[in-house]
Amino acid sequence: MSQPTLLPLKGYTVVSLEQAVAAPLATRHLADLGARVIKLERVGEGDFARNYDTAVKGLASHFVWLNRGKESVALDLKNPETLEIAKKLIASADVFVQNAAPGAAERLGLGAEQLRADNPELITAAITGYGTSGPHKDRKAYDMLIQAESGLVSITGTPETATKTGIPASDIAAAHYTCQSVLAALLRRERTGIGATLDISMLDATAEWLGHPMYMKLYADKQIQRMGLSHASIAPYNAYPTKDGEVLIGIQNDRGWAALMNEVFDCPDYVTDPRFETNVARVQNRFECDAVVAREAQKFTSAELEQKLNDAGIASAQLRDIQGLIDHPQLSSRDRWRTIGSPVGELKALLPPMNFGDVELPTGDIPALGENTQAVLDEVGISQQDFELLLAQGSIGVPQDGVAAGERTSA
Repeated sequence: MSQPTLLPLKGYTVVSLEQAVAAPLATRHLADLGARVIKLERVGEGDFARNYDTAVKGLASHFVWLNRGKESVALDLKNPETLEIAKKLIASADVFVQNAAPGAAERLGLGAEQLRADNPELITAAITGYGTSGPHKDRKAYDMLIQAESGLVSITGTPETATKTGIPASDIAAAHYTCQSVLAALLRRERTGIGATLDISMLDATAEWLGHPMYMKLYADKQIQRMGLSHASIAPYNAYPTKDGEVLIGIQNDRGWAALMNEVFDCPDYVTDPRFETNVARVQNRFECDAVVAREAQKFTSAELEQKLNDAGIASAQLRDIQGLIDHPQLSSRDRWRTIGSPVGELKALLPPMNFGDVELPTGDIPALGENTQAVLDEVGISQQDFELLLAQGSIGVPQDGVAAGERTSA
């Protein structure tokens, strides 16, 4: 399980000019798959997600989540000398990913057309809020704003309150489509020798995820309502009270309804009750349907009801909090937890969700800001004298505490 030669992206190099969530998550997954990822960061500040909080022993929780397994090179791209170093790094790479503000990469000479003019095999991926054309193309875009513009918040929350998702769904959607597109472009390049210019929009990615409510509005003229834990098109589908808590029950079809009434609740009359006989009828009579399920569920403890539901083949779940996720028996029993290094010592991390039967994907360390600057600049031929001059000018950065690549403190 530890054969690095079997890592899918071993031998590929990705350079990223990234910040926040969307691009860092995309490149973290590329690193998970074995690619070398060189992260270009601002001198002194770095990726601004480094400063969102100090929850992880002084490190920011977002940064720890999104940036393991990468190398950090701190460069001042406003300095022509260090900008040329960045261009050298990109020219030697297979992939360049960026989510800079609209037009910023192009102004630096790092736009796709500029980079690929001399290197047509390069794959470039630009993540933007709204795409590279259209009336919104120059707008800055954050996850909350895209969730609002896309209509996602209109279907999320309770009937009384529109709510953004508890995780940055639009960022994550864009990240996953970026990673998928890069992988497809690498496959195409293997066949054709041709690189790619990839343009991933957070709005496009979120709109793709909204297919069901979009088609309901397009062809049935129905705006999906905010339903909390419930589902606009399925019933029963909610959290139901038990003697000692609650259990989530999801019935996807009429066979499931029959099993729930016959095998779990021993209420066969409701199977053929015209109010509940079909899913359409149950949705139309949702209040009465939920009342029946809630009344019967309260006759059991949560553990008893979950067992009966499982025995009947009916989907159910506990309503866990985040500590419940951390303690989830599936994660521990399947050995999903690993230990990674960081500038503040060892940290817990989950294995990547892409599981290969013949090799374990890496869970790399969290880099200090500029931790790999000297090593990477050595690779592109920067002499020690020039390195020290650039460092004195503030045009490059190294860790302030002196941590060099490969040196870690103990937990």
